[in-house]
Amino acid sequence: MRRNLDRLLRDYIAPPPGMRPVNFSAPAGAPALFAPDSTTWRVMKNPVALIVGGIAAVILELAEPRVRTGVWEHTSFRRDPVTRMRRTGYAAWVTIYAPADTARAMIAGVVRGHERVEGLTPTGIPYRANDEELLNWVQATAGFGFFEAYSRFVRPLAAEELDAVYAEGAEAAALYGAIGVPKSAAAMEAYFDQMRLKLERSDIVFEFLDIVRSAPILPLRGVQRMMIRAAVEITPAWARDLLGLGRECGLRRGEATLLRAIGAISERFVLDEAPPAQACMRLGLPANYLYR
Repeated sequence: MRRNLDRLLRDYIAPPPGMRPVNFSAPAGAPALFAPDSTTWRVMKNPVALIVGGIAAVILELAEPRVRTGVWEHTSFRRDPVTRMRRTGYAAWVTIYAPADTARAMIAGVVRGHERVEGLTPTGIPYRANDEELLNWVQATAGFGFFEAYSRFVRPLAAEELDAVYAEGAEAAALYGAIGVPKSAAAMEAYFDQMRLKLERSDIVFEFLDIVRSAPILPLRGVQRMMIRAAVEITPAWARDLLGLGRECGLRRGEATLLRAIGAISERFVLDEAPPAQACMRLGLPANYLYR
């Protein structure tokens, strides 16, 4: 398993096609948007949280018809899902671990790129990628996915840690244009209640799950499919009902225990070349600072 984690992380270290390489190790002492002792730094270093949480976030994003149309018609996901997922993961690491000026520059580029994304849903509803309501949904569901995956399959987050990690992300989310993201777990629940009536079932969700099942994301295909089932499992029950994701789409007997074991191994796995370790060393901390 450690060998497979090593292969996985080395794939994610290299910037995917179309993204400029970022030096997470320099300049020495340069602060990030998030502090090294933040809950965010500890959560987002873990590949189980990133993969399971990222897939759960996309499931929820695709429930919103304007976001769904924008993703499906204006991104490369259908034809190259692996690169698209690597781009998203790498962008998250830049946002969190890169020097703050580097992170702000990358985010500004994303915002400029989104300016060109607009259109109509199949039912004629207009959308713009930089619409604040849609940005809030994308940023909020990403946070929910990452934090829930970490808490369920890596290490349970106490209530105050969960509130802290939501609050920590608000400043970075605002740089993307999402100025209304929830800042606590209770606020996230209230936000879900607010958004429910705007969400709908779509066959595209099932198409997305089929794509990620067959894409060469992980070295072990069985683990990959288990992680996809885990992503469905952490999606709120009301959302699974809305989307038609039955119990057969979730984890099977014993898989939660197995995934928690993988999450625990990941939590102690240090790769010096990975952005979290490089960021620690940039700030004069040991490479294993986040892994102790």
